[in-house]
Amino acid sequence: MKSKSEKINCYHCGDKCLSDTIKSKDKFFCCLGCRTVFEILEENELCNYYSLEQMPGINMKSQKQARFDYLSQEEVIEKLIDFRDESIFKVQFYLPQIHCSACLWLLENLYKLNPTILESRVNFLKKEIRITFEHSTLSLKELVELLTSLGYEPKITLDQLDQETKKTTNKRLSYQIGLAGFAFGNIMLMSLPEYFGLDVDSFRNFSHWFSWINLGLATPVAFFSGQDYFKSAFKSIQLKRLNIDVPIAIGILVLFVRSSYEVISSTGTGYFDSLCGLLFFLLLGRIFQEKIYHQLSFERDYRSYFPISITLLKENLETNIPINQIKKGDKILIRNGELIPVDAYLIEGLARIDNSFATGESIPIHKNIGDKIYAGGRQIGEAIRLEVIRPLNQSKLTQLWSSYANKEASTATFSKMTDQISEWFTPIILLLAIVAGIIHINSGIGKSIEVVSAVLIVACPCALALAAPFTFGHAMRWLGKQNCYLREASVLEEMAKINHIVFDKTGTLTISKQENTSYIGEPLTQEMQQALFSLVNQSTHPLSQLIKKSLGSNISFLKVQNFKEHNGKGIKGIIDNINYRLGSTQWIQNKSSQDTKTEVVFEKNGTVLGVFNFKNEYRKNLKQLISSLSKKFVLTVISGDNQAQKVVLQEYFPDNSLLLFNQSPEDKLKIIRSLKNQNKQVMMVGDGLNDAGALREAQVGVSVTEDVNAFSPACDIIISGRKFEHLQQFLKLAKSSKNIVILSFIISFLYNIVGLSYAMQGLLSPVFAAILMPISSITVVAFVSIAVNLRGWQLSKK
Repeated sequence: MKSKSEKINCYHCGDKCLSDTIKSKDKFFCCLGCRTVFEILEENELCNYYSLEQMPGINMKSQKQARFDYLSQEEVIEKLIDFRDESIFKVQFYLPQIHCSACLWLLENLYKLNPTILESRVNFLKKEIRITFEHSTLSLKELVELLTSLGYEPKITLDQLDQETKKTTNKRLSYQIGLAGFAFGNIMLMSLPEYFGLDVDSFRNFSHWFSWINLGLATPVAFFSGQDYFKSAFKSIQLKRLNIDVPIAIGILVLFVRSSYEVISSTGTGYFDSLCGLLFFLLLGRIFQEKIYHQLSFERDYRSYFPISITLLKENLETNIPINQIKKGDKILIRNGELIPVDAYLIEGLARIDNSFATGESIPIHKNIGDKIYAGGRQIGEAIRLEVIRPLNQSKLTQLWSSYANKEASTATFSKMTDQISEWFTPIILLLAIVAGIIHINSGIGKSIEVVSAVLIVACPCALALAAPFTFGHAMRWLGKQNCYLREASVLEEMAKINHIVFDKTGTLTISKQENTSYIGEPLTQEMQQALFSLVNQSTHPLSQLIKKSLGSNISFLKVQNFKEHNGKGIKGIIDNINYRLGSTQWIQNKSSQDTKTEVVFEKNGTVLGVFNFKNEYRKNLKQLISSLSKKFVLTVISGDNQAQKVVLQEYFPDNSLLLFNQSPEDKLKIIRSLKNQNKQVMMVGDGLNDAGALREAQVGVSVTEDVNAFSPACDIIISGRKFEHLQQFLKLAKSSKNIVILSFIISFLYNIVGLSYAMQGLLSPVFAAILMPISSITVVAFVSIAVNLRGWQLSKK
């Protein structure tokens, strides 16, 4: 530890360090920017840079400080971040530079560059990154500076600070295509006599001047239209990771250098037409991909997200409305266990917020009146009232859902396969290009260069990288239209592997209706009805809500204190110094009920007042669903209810099915864990309330719900209760999607094999190779789009 009196200079730039806290490898730095540059150089064994001159680096702090100063303003920070607590920030940026697997690898390994970055997840289709970091050590401004230093400057606009806007195609890309197309057309026009042998003698007199004009046209094309390929290749080589842009950049450079040499030395006219045509068609393919990405992202954002609702308070009346109708200043009610879907101020009630949905930390945090509560928190305890600060786009809420799952499952199979192929693809292509060049060297250096360029350009893993995201993206969109909402695309892969399905009973196989509710016991006075109404209003459990509806709407609320909900048992609270409990017979009376109906006991100060009975009604077409599922899956039922329904369920389920009753939430979790230990691929289907542990433990957790704002973030899939009978169709689509990805991989491999075979024989020009390259992507995208939608149409007709 350096003493405070001892001057410490930055190892990178030489400036004075204000403290000794920023260091790496026993070397001190004045800012995180200087340390990051050193770590990048050190990681890539380029630290001999420092041996050339003492402290040669540019001061990263002074270079960037003014440019991003606005990110230190609290009002700007509040608009940009999605979540904050005492230690962490969650923020999302749009990075238009993302375009290949190397980008994903670097951006998802930011924690290696700065340990205060806890997590970074990239959405490749949307070119967005979601970062969780410790704001006490790393500021938002410093995070943006780090991304910029790596070549991924976030696109932050004033529009973004106010609302999320739909991203449009990059204007610069349009200019690049326009320039390449203009040059390509004019160079071909001036080369027509040479192409067709027209008036050769006259052409020879002008060919020298035409060649210089072509050089002038091609130079801005190579360095402006082709700059993204060069930048990406350079960064890839710096990181010792070869991406697909490396062979393309080499092909462009070889064509330009060789053509320039021929013109300057007057030994030929060069290949400028091939160069400009190559870039024109490559960029056309890129703009096609961007438009497809935007279209798919728009479909996912605005049409396929689960329709979460929220309870709006207006003149003390409660109304359930979709979240997209909530406005700033609205008052909302959040009950025990409910997700807080918007940023809001606490205006009434005792708030104990479980932020595990957003941070993974489940210890409830107490909030005082006037405190700000961020979207993603879950209220534990009594109902609270909030005032909305800003509406939340549902895409951000779904991203919280996606990042919440922390299961043991490894990287998705197809994503892992794509990464492995991409890692070896470029080195193999470079080797094949060298071999092809050597083979054709006897035909002349010009022919050899053409062959090398064609090999480098025609081979492309882009179609491979697009296969899984587009297939699963279209499948998720179709499922969303069927009211089946997936946490993320990898869930489809897990669905395709399932061989064992476990069902909860109440709220999953059965549905409770108000007309099936009855009360037996002491007549309820107005005071008791008020107390009961106030107690059940704190809970989102379906039975609590049914009791509330049965009491009517013209009942005033009473203050509930010390409210607590015991999962699988019931609820309790104190109203006007009287203890009330409402729950199962086992919990309140310590005895099992043998009634075929579901019973809920109401107790006041230890005295049972009466019992609510709910007649079990099984879901529509349940017998047909179970019959069809049993042909391909092993089925199990685990329920917290008594065994009175066992005889009924035996009529629905085959003899080899296991039916278990009187199971607590902990028992359900143990059963799922036991099945997994037997190498079963388990899908758990429950109501998401008492089954959270089991849903999270299973390879696929499915929450069947009538009221989506009470869903469990532990699940992977949310299915509307009205669509439960279509569960087998959803599983079939998952299996079909897996097969479609495999077929698209085969198409991509065949394309590369055929294209490379022609290119290595010298039968393919660089321009034609550039045309074929985007065609492969178009073919795969078209195939998976048609195949998924056709399969979805077939399933919807059954």
